Amino acid sequence: MSFIKRVLSTVIGIFVFFILCFLALVVLGMLFGGSSKDVVQVKQNSILELELDFPINDYAGQTIYKEYPFLNEHTKDGLFNLVDAINYAKTDDKIKGISIDNNFIVAGITQTKTLRDALLNFKDSGKFIVAYADIFTQKDYYLSSLADTIYINPVGMMEFKGLYTERLYFKDFQEKSGIKMEVVRHGKYKSAVEPYLEDKMSDNNREQISVYLNELWSEMKKEVSESRNISVEQLDVIADSLLARTPELAISSKLVDKIAYHDEYINGLKYALGISMDKDLKTIAIKDYAEYVAPKLKAKSSQNKIAVIYAEGDIIYGEGEQGIVGHITMNTSIKKAREDDKVKAIVIRVNSPGGSALASELIWREIELTKKVKPVIVSMGDLAASGGYYIAANADKIIAEPTTITGSIGVFGALPNFKNLADNIGVNAEQVITNTNAVTYSVFEPLNKNQHKYIKEGIIDVYNLFTKRVSDGRNLTLNQVEEIAQGRVWTGNHALEIGLVDELGGLDTAIEHAVQAAEIEDYKIKEYPIFEKDLDEMLQSFGLAKAKEQIIIEELGAENYKLIKEVKRLSQKKGIQLLFPFSSDIK
Repeated sequence: MSFIKRVLSTVIGIFVFFILCFLALVVLGMLFGGSSKDVVQVKQNSILELELDFPINDYAGQTIYKEYPFLNEHTKDGLFNLVDAINYAKTDDKIKGISIDNNFIVAGITQTKTLRDALLNFKDSGKFIVAYADIFTQKDYYLSSLADTIYINPVGMMEFKGLYTERLYFKDFQEKSGIKMEVVRHGKYKSAVEPYLEDKMSDNNREQISVYLNELWSEMKKEVSESRNISVEQLDVIADSLLARTPELAISSKLVDKIAYHDEYINGLKYALGISMDKDLKTIAIKDYAEYVAPKLKAKSSQNKIAVIYAEGDIIYGEGEQGIVGHITMNTSIKKAREDDKVKAIVIRVNSPGGSALASELIWREIELTKKVKPVIVSMGDLAASGGYYIAANADKIIAEPTTITGSIGVFGALPNFKNLADNIGVNAEQVITNTNAVTYSVFEPLNKNQHKYIKEGIIDVYNLFTKRVSDGRNLTLNQVEEIAQGRVWTGNHALEIGLVDELGGLDTAIEHAVQAAEIEDYKIKEYPIFEKDLDEMLQSFGLAKAKEQIIIEELGAENYKLIKEVKRLSQKKGIQLLFPFSSDIK
């Protein structure tokens, strides 16, 4: 009995300890959270360091805790915060140049292009940009290729070999495991579910992947060609023969300028700034500089606002969060911007592969209501495909990057089926019904003819509605839409030619159009959505409870966890889907 008492007292003691720690943190936050100023200092004669080895989202996000406002977060490391920082550095006398140093950039091709465009604009100031790497990945080099001088480590390496993407096919696995997906789709190019139906890539799918990969590669080559004064044809020769794989070959191919160790690179920067070699180089990281710049950009006194609403991630029916576009969160943001008299126009930044057809339609409806009140412009990022295009099609104007992947106007439904597995392990499912179609679907029985017919009808209905939305929004006939639909994927360049977008450009171009449409001159940017967190998430952030995801990552590793998340993501999709047909991981 005394043992049990000691155990209980210990448990209670630990519980009280954590409660006291939490309360202490609350008190400290209230006392210091709102008033403490961790102001970033920028010293004279500084270099801005582009350290981009963190996941770059279009929108860094804003999170509020209703009950604990001192914990509110509004980080400034999103793509456009970084762009703002680079643009501000152009006229900042304290910043003498930019160093792109040993990046392993975690961003899409279009996001990388957006940063590259900002750096090109920075170069107009006459300030220098230099780049160094032990290893140049292909996207790193694409970004760094505009530098005045490019350095590589003497024992380093470079990737310059062209683009590829890879798909896994599961038809044989399904037959062997007894776990399969029942698939109904519409659109000959709608290949999101192809891996469950075939054991190899279809000709249609290979065609569309080949076309868009080559268009992306052509855009990258064109920009590298202009910066390095090397013909596009020669760049292909270099890629085909791997003529930049070593530092010596990279020099011979004129892709880099100097071979040097990192300390020599730093000494070169000191020399450029006129600093003694025994003095420390003054640098500031891009994330810190973005924090420094943000309040200066907010200082505008204008009452006019342009709302920028980010639709980034899979589209789902329900609440959203960072990296997930929930129709509730999205529509709440659109409605707030619509009802705010100070917001004169709205820009929706779409970076999404799509998702729920129902959620996409509900977001479309909110945009339809908003267009009657104020201008709505869409800016497309890396992906605005399928459901991502659905919500964009209704805008007054659509702006895409040349490297944006868009279109994919097609529909599918996929249901897991365990009939063969159940048979193999001796499990039999029996149903008792009151009406013919009482069983909508059972994972232990294959789709019967009636079920398949009704699901197919639903998918065709959604496809017809999707094409009508595109027809009405883009002022195209249904026949014209059908020619470019069928689930086919297009790049921004091609989408412009066929009428899916109006103009090529970035978020800044979309904002300019919003300002013109609103007929205003001065304005401030108001960003949405604002996410809310609950107590459980707050405890996780304090380290009092470790997130289950972090535990899995520690046990299985980041790459394996990524695969698990992908399987979970697919299994959670409910209803008819408007989804980009394959993984957007381009290497």
